[in-house]
Amino acid sequence: MSKISEGSKVCIIGAGAVGATIAFAISMKQLCSELVLIDVNQEKALGEALDISHGLPFLGQMDIHSGDYDEIKDADVIIITAGIPRKPGETRIDLAKKNVKLAHTITDSIMKYYNKGVILVVSNPCDVVTYKVTEWTGLPSTKVIGSGTNLDSARFRWLLSQKLNCDVRNVHGYILGEHGETQFAAWSRTHIAGVPVEEYARSIGCPLTEEDKIALVEETKSSGAQIIKLKGATFNGVAVSVTTLLESLLMDKHTIRTVSTKLNGEYGMSDVTLNVPIMLGAGGVERIVEMELREDEKALLQASYNNIHEAILSVEGL
Repeated sequence: MSKISEGSKVCIIGAGAVGATIAFAISMKQLCSELVLIDVNQEKALGEALDISHGLPFLGQMDIHSGDYDEIKDADVIIITAGIPRKPGETRIDLAKKNVKLAHTITDSIMKYYNKGVILVVSNPCDVVTYKVTEWTGLPSTKVIGSGTNLDSARFRWLLSQKLNCDVRNVHGYILGEHGETQFAAWSRTHIAGVPVEEYARSIGCPLTEEDKIALVEETKSSGAQIIKLKGATFNGVAVSVTTLLESLLMDKHTIRTVSTKLNGEYGMSDVTLNVPIMLGAGGVERIVEMELREDEKALLQASYNNIHEAILSVEGL
C-alpha cells in the first residue's frame, strides 16, 4: 500500500480562498509533513497557517507555516493558486493577459530557489498558464501540470449520477480538451461500473437522448460560473480536486486523472496544453494515456486545440 514519503513538503503560492481551502483540505487528510503558505499579503498567509494549525491536536502532527519564496527549496510539490479571480460573465480566456503576467512574476520567483518537485497550476486560465509556466521554467513537461478538467470530470460524473440515480463512485467519465468553453465529454469512454452509459441508461428505463447529453455537458461547463454567481467564488470543490492530485503525486499512486499537460505528439498534437487522461506518480506525469476517440470526439479535441493555441499566441511575450 502506498504511503506518504517521510519529510514531504508542499508549498502553496496564494493564500486566498482557493489556496487556504486547499491547505485546510491537506491538513484534514494529513498529506504532508510540512506545508508552507506563501502570499504577497504575508499577514493573511500567517493568519491562515495559524488558523489551520490550531486544529492539528485533533488531526495529527504537521508543520504548517507561512514563508517566502526561499521555502520553495526541497519542496515535493509547488501549488500555484495566486491570480485575479474570474468575475461573473467573464470567460477564463478573458483572464489570460492579466493572470499570465502575474504567473510570470511568480514563476521567476519560484525558479530562484527551485531544486526539485512538481509544479501544479490551479490559477486560471489553467491551460494557458500551465503552458507558459512550462515554457518559463524550462522544466520537462512531466514536471508541470494544471489541475484543469479534473474537477470538471468530477462535476460531470456527479451530474450523471443524479440523472441516473446511482452511486457517483460507480460513474466513470472524462471531460477532455480545454478547461473552459470548448471542453467536451468523451461519451464513448463513459460507463457505469463497466457498462457503457447508454446501455446502462436503457436498462433502467431512463434512456439518454442526444438532448440529454448536450444538457449534461452544458451544465458541467457552466457549473463554475453558476457557483460564482451564487456565492461569489469556487473553492471547496477545487480544494478536494487538488488534494486528490497531490495524494497521487506524494504517494506515487500511478492514478489516471484528466489534467492539463503539454502534448508532444500525443493525439497528433504538439505545442499546446490540453486535458487528457494522464497517469500521475511521484515524478509527475508518468504517461499520457492515448485513448481511442470517435471521429466526432477527435473533432472536438481539435477545436479545443485551436482555442488554446490561439490563447497562447495572444499572450506571447507577456
